[in-house]
Amino acid sequence: MKSKKKDKKEKILENYNPIKNLLKGETSRRDFIKWLGFSTASVTLAACKGPVIKSIPYVVKPDNITPGIPNYYASTMIDSFDIGSVLVKTREGRPIKIEPNSSSEYFNTTSARIQSSLLSLYDEERLKNPFLKGKKSSWKEIDNYIIQHLKYLSQTKKDIIFLSYSFPSFSTKKLIQDFKKKYPYTNWITYDPISYSKVLDASEKIFGIRGFPFFDLKESELVISFDADFLGDWSPENMAKSYALNRVPKRKMMQHIQIESNMTITGANADIRISRKPSDIKKMLIEIFQKIFFGKKIKDKNTEKIASLIKKIGSKSVILADGDQESYELSFLINKKINSHALQKDKYLFSKESNDNKFKNFLKNLEENNIGGLFIHNVNPIYSLPLSISKKVKKFIKKIPLTVSFSTKVDETNEIMDVLAPTTHWLESWGDTYPMSNVYTLIQPTIQRIFNTRQFQDSLIIWSGIKEKNYYEYLKKTWEKNIIPKSNVFSFNEALFHGVVKITNHKSIFNNFSVNEKKIQEYEKNIENEEIKKNFELKLYPKISMGDGFQYNNPWLQELPDPITRTTWDNYLTVSRFDANNMGLKNWNSGDGSLNGNCVDLIKNNKIIIRNIPVFIQPGQAIGSVGLSFGYGQKKGKLSKLVNGKNAYRIYENFLIIQNNIQLKKVDKIHKFACVQLHNITEGRDLVRETDLEIFLKNPKEIWNEEEKILTHEGMLSQEKISIWNQSSKKMENKNGHHFNLSIDLNACIGCGACIIACHSENNVPVVGKEEIKKSRDMHWLRIDRYYFSNNHQEENIFENPKVSFQPIMCQHCEHAPCETVCPVGATSHGKQGQNMMTYNRCVGTRYCANNCPYKVRRFNWFNYANNQKFDFNMNNTLGKMVLNPDVVVRTRGVMEKCSLCIQRTQYVIGIAKKENRKVKDEEFETACSVSCPTKAITFGDTYDSTSLISNKIKNTRSYKLLDFIGVRPNISYQLKIRNKKKNEIEKMK
Repeated sequence: MKSKKKDKKEKILENYNPIKNLLKGETSRRDFIKWLGFSTASVTLAACKGPVIKSIPYVVKPDNITPGIPNYYASTMIDSFDIGSVLVKTREGRPIKIEPNSSSEYFNTTSARIQSSLLSLYDEERLKNPFLKGKKSSWKEIDNYIIQHLKYLSQTKKDIIFLSYSFPSFSTKKLIQDFKKKYPYTNWITYDPISYSKVLDASEKIFGIRGFPFFDLKESELVISFDADFLGDWSPENMAKSYALNRVPKRKMMQHIQIESNMTITGANADIRISRKPSDIKKMLIEIFQKIFFGKKIKDKNTEKIASLIKKIGSKSVILADGDQESYELSFLINKKINSHALQKDKYLFSKESNDNKFKNFLKNLEENNIGGLFIHNVNPIYSLPLSISKKVKKFIKKIPLTVSFSTKVDETNEIMDVLAPTTHWLESWGDTYPMSNVYTLIQPTIQRIFNTRQFQDSLIIWSGIKEKNYYEYLKKTWEKNIIPKSNVFSFNEALFHGVVKITNHKSIFNNFSVNEKKIQEYEKNIENEEIKKNFELKLYPKISMGDGFQYNNPWLQELPDPITRTTWDNYLTVSRFDANNMGLKNWNSGDGSLNGNCVDLIKNNKIIIRNIPVFIQPGQAIGSVGLSFGYGQKKGKLSKLVNGKNAYRIYENFLIIQNNIQLKKVDKIHKFACVQLHNITEGRDLVRETDLEIFLKNPKEIWNEEEKILTHEGMLSQEKISIWNQSSKKMENKNGHHFNLSIDLNACIGCGACIIACHSENNVPVVGKEEIKKSRDMHWLRIDRYYFSNNHQEENIFENPKVSFQPIMCQHCEHAPCETVCPVGATSHGKQGQNMMTYNRCVGTRYCANNCPYKVRRFNWFNYANNQKFDFNMNNTLGKMVLNPDVVVRTRGVMEKCSLCIQRTQYVIGIAKKENRKVKDEEFETACSVSCPTKAITFGDTYDSTSLISNKIKNTRSYKLLDFIGVRPNISYQLKIRNKKKNEIEKMK
C-alpha cells in the first residue's frame, strides 16, 4: 500500500507545474503562493545542496528558509561585457536584489548593469524551449541530432568552432579540452562585441603577458589619462574605488588631468580637463613619450607642462591611454620607465580574452568553407559585426552543416541557426571564473530553472559522453582536485559560501617589466610620419547604461539617465557647439517639455553607414570630433519598438574605437529626446559647493564653506536661530532610539548611476517609458543632477570646456518639512527617526506637497504602472512581477511617492538587534544607494550614535545642507567638492 501511495504522489508531483500555469495568463493569489512554494524548495536545494532532481511544493518549510526573512547567496555575475562578485538577496526563493560581495577584494562593486541583470532573469521574452529548424523541439531530439552530426564531422575532419564572449572559466576550459578528446577538431574562439584585443596585444608585447594590466590608484599623486574613461568601462575591473580613496582632501591628494574628445564621467571628475580630438590626443602622448625617452623638445606649452609634471612626480604618477594598440604600448612604456607604483607588476586581469587575429582567422575559415559545426554562445555577431562583413558572415553561416546557438533570448543571429539550445540565466547557473591573477570565483544558482533551459556545459557533457552526470558534479570535482588544495579555503562548500577564493600556493607571474631600449627605437621612427586626419574623427564608446548592448531588452537600463547628457531610451551623435553651428545643427526645448534636435547621416568613404542619427550638442566635445555609443539599434525584443537608437557597430571597422574620415550630412528629420534634465547650470545659486585644494587647506571654513544667513530685523542670522515653529513649546529632544541622516560626499560621487538602479530594485520604482519621460514624468526616487560651470554662469558659455559637477538628489527628509504642513489629509508626516513618511492609503493626489517641495523630489503616479498595457514593462506581466520586493508596497494611481530612506531596511535591522537583545552596529544601517555606491560617496547611519560614521561626516567642516537658508532643516547633508589644480595648472586649450 505504501508503494502505491508513493507512486501516486510522485505522479501528482510530476504533473505539478505551477510555472506553466503561471505563464498562461492571470494568476490568482493561491497560484502565486503555490509558485512561491515551488521556487523556494527548488532554490534551497539548488543553491545549497547541488542540482535539483525533483522539485516539491512548499508544504513543509525548509529548515533554512523562513517566510519574510531574506537569504543571501554569494555568486558571480558575468555576461559578454560585465563581471562582478555579488551577493544575491532572495525572498521565499526569488532573487530580488543584487549587492556587492564584501568578501571579495576585487570585482566587488555592482554597476547599474550588474544590478539590472536581475531583471533579465524575469524577462518574459527569454527563450523557453529548444528549437530545431524553427520548430519547437525536445532536448532528447536536440541531443540525438547534434551527436549524429558531431560524429559525422569528426569523420570528415571538419572544424568544430565554439564562438563565445570572454568566458574565463577554469572548469569550462577543462571541459572543452575533454570535449576535444572525443572531437579533436574542436576550437574555442573568443569574440567580444567590444574588443579588448588592442590592449591585450600591447600588454603581451610590452610585458609578455596577455592580460589587462592592473592599476591601483590608492598611492598615486598624479593620474594623466589620454582619452581613457577609467571611471567608466575602460578597465574590466572598476577603478573608481581606488580612485575615490585617493581623492580625500589632504596635502597629498591625487591630481587628475584628463585629455579627451568626448565628455565622459572621468573627464567630468577631473581637476583639469583638456578637450582635444583623438588624433591630437595621440600626438600629445607621442610627444610626451619622446620627451621622456629621447629628451626631444615639445612645442606645445601644455604638453611640455604635463611632461614636466610626470618627470617631477615620477613613480607616484600613472599614465592611462585608450585608442589603438600603439597608444596602449606608449602608455605602458612610460609607466615602466618612471616605475609607476600604480602599475601592479604581479597582477593582471584575465576576464577579457579578446583576440582579433584569431577571430579574423575564423572569418577566413568561414569564407573558405572549412567549418563543419558552429556553436555560438550568447553572442550576436550578425548584429555586432561591422557593416562591411556582417552580411557576408550571415551568408557563410547559412552554409555550415551544423549550427547551434546557446542563447537566453531571440536575436538576429538566432534566426539563421539550425538549433536553438536555450541556456540558463546566470542566476540559474553553476560555474566559475578566473578574473585576475590568483583569484577564482564561483557561480551558483539562486533559483530553480524557470523555463525548459539547460546550461551549455551540461550539453557538452551529454554530447561528449563525459562520465559526470552534470556540470555541478564536474565543477565540484574540478575544484576539489585543482583549486581548493592551493586556496585559502578547505572545502567546496566553504568556497561557495564566500563566492571567491585566493590561491595561496602560487608562483609569481613572470613578466618582462624592464624597459628594452632597443625596442624603443621603432616608436621614435613612427612618430614623425603621423598622418593629418581630414573630416570628423568618431570616438565609439560604451554608454553607462547599455554597455555592449547585451541587456538591450532591460527597461531599467533603457530608462537610466545618462550621467552626462541626462537622456534616456536612445543613443545619439555628440557634436561640439562649434561644429554644430557650422553645419546648422541645433537642439531646442519644445513647448511639451521635451528636447528636440536635428538628425544627420553618417558617411564614410562616400557611403552612408548610419542614417538619421539624432545630434546632441555636447558641452566639452572636442572640435572636429563626434561620439556615438554602442549597444543600440537592435531589432529583436519588444523594447526595440520604443527605442530609435542606431547601431554603432556598423562602423566599428577593424575593431577600432576611433574611426577617421567621417562626414556628416544634415537631413530633414527632427528627433525628440527623452531627457530628464533640460537646465544645465545653477544660475549662480549655491547648490554644488566647490573649492580648490590650496584654498581648502590654507583658509578657515568661513572662506570656502560659508554658512548661509538670512537678513532679519536683528541682523544676519543663521537658519538655526530662525523658525516658524514655536521653539519654546518644543519638548526636550529625546535621544532614545535612532535618528537617521544621510551624507553625500561630492568629492567621491562620480555620477555612475549605480545608486539609481539600486533604488529601483529595492523600492519597486516603476518604469514609465519614453513618452512619459518626454513629459517630465519620470518616477526615479533618486536622481543625479549634472551641472556645467563657466566663468560667468551663462549657459551660452558652457560649451567650450566647462567644469562639471554631479549632485545626487533624493527626498531631504526635512525636520521642518514644507510638504507636511500643506497636505490636506495628513498623508505625509515626520517620523521620530527622522524619516519623512508617506501613508499611501491616505494620499488623494492633490500634489500640494510637490508644489511646496523646494527640492522637487516627489513623484506623482499619473497612471497605474502595474497591470497596464500602456506600460508594458516588468510590472505588466506575471513573471516580471517576481522581481518586486515584498517589503515595499506597489503604489497605485493618483498618489505621491518618494524616497523613504529605505525604512524597510532600517526597521528590519532594528528588529533583528532587538530579537538578539543587542545594540545595532553602525555598519548594519544601510540604504540601497549606500550599499551599491562603488566609491562609498553615500553614508547612512544613526546620528544618536556619536561614534557613528555619519556623525563624523556631519561634523566635518566640508559638510553643508542644500538650500539650508530656507530653514527646512534637511536630514541629508553634502560634503563640498575639492579640486586639486595646484599652482601648476595647465592653461586652457582653445
